[in-house]
Amino acid sequence: MKNNNQISRKLIYSIWSLILLVGLAGCESYKKDVHLFPVEEVPEKLSAWNLLRLEKGVLFPAERALPYDLNTGLFTDYAHKFRTVWLPEGAFATYGEEQFNYPVGTILSKTFYYPQESSGVVRRTDDFSADYVEGSFGQALDLNRVRLVETRLLIRRQENWQALPYVWNKEQTEATLEIAGDVKSFQLVSLNGQQENLSYVVPDANQCAGCHAEKFTEKAISPLGPKARHLNKDFPYRSGVENQLLFWQKAGYLRGLPDLKSLPRNANIYDATVSLEDRARAYLDINCGHCHNPTGPADTSGLMLHHSETDWRKLGLCKPPIAAGTGSGGHLFAIVPGEPENSILNFRVESTAPGAMMPELGRSVVHTEGVELLKQWVSSLPGSCT
Repeated sequence: MKNNNQISRKLIYSIWSLILLVGLAGCESYKKDVHLFPVEEVPEKLSAWNLLRLEKGVLFPAERALPYDLNTGLFTDYAHKFRTVWLPEGAFATYGEEQFNYPVGTILSKTFYYPQESSGVVRRTDDFSADYVEGSFGQALDLNRVRLVETRLLIRRQENWQALPYVWNKEQTEATLEIAGDVKSFQLVSLNGQQENLSYVVPDANQCAGCHAEKFTEKAISPLGPKARHLNKDFPYRSGVENQLLFWQKAGYLRGLPDLKSLPRNANIYDATVSLEDRARAYLDINCGHCHNPTGPADTSGLMLHHSETDWRKLGLCKPPIAAGTGSGGHLFAIVPGEPENSILNFRVESTAPGAMMPELGRSVVHTEGVELLKQWVSSLPGSCT
């Protein structure tokens, strides 16, 4: 009898020990920080990084991964984007007007998704407010309302940045590394109910470099979005609304920040209180300026669309194409003031034909709002090319 009691006590003790260990393991799993993998050992599954976590139908960032937004973001077939930045413990970025100096180990994430109807079609809308869990706007995605497509990681290594695209499964439980890229097909429905076929392209490694290599001859990629002029805006953090650059500074993520009043700030293209020119230039900067700049892949075109360009000829005013081919649409100048219908710039952003459309990557449909903005801007320009 005594032996049986001892066996029972040992069995009960073992069971409770196992339960305790499992519970502790669960807690540790929840609390563990981001796992930074060596460049040659990147995992096949996004979850291994522990950067984005799933719990009860909600996708939220790791504890020290800060969500952020841009004044005007790059157009990607109307996809919405959930962005985060994570730095190793004790590390910080230093301020630079054109590019922050991010420390080795920095991980930038950008999750592409669409608001989803119950029928399975995805919505074309600029309203982000319904995407997030109530009370945590900008902080945690409600997966009952959205369709995840891909998460791109940009990781600062010792010598360069590494780009990794992860594609989400239909169950929205995991994303898998797709170095060779992928294509996803959707039905995109506008607010008025009009539907169009969408072939969403997940870029391969070479295509990532095609946009992110702002210094094209060096072939080295770098971040496009998290720069001072794009980040200089308010964001609804859990602690309250605050300027993102100031928040990064307070969090220890950014040093050397000048006085906020002196910093560049791109316009929000949907802000009607901002001038038409500022909105159009902000749109061209984020969508075209990474290629159309003095060191970018499109430098030989002579068309400079980055934010700091002041020469109107280089901006395209009455500028003939150097080598546009069919991309000119039969037009003579990049921009004909007052005549968007005769301007190569407008023709190319309205086109979806390979060899003509601009940007070349990142879209398969026309950005109606962007087209209209540039049309209004070119229409407002004074002068003549004759």
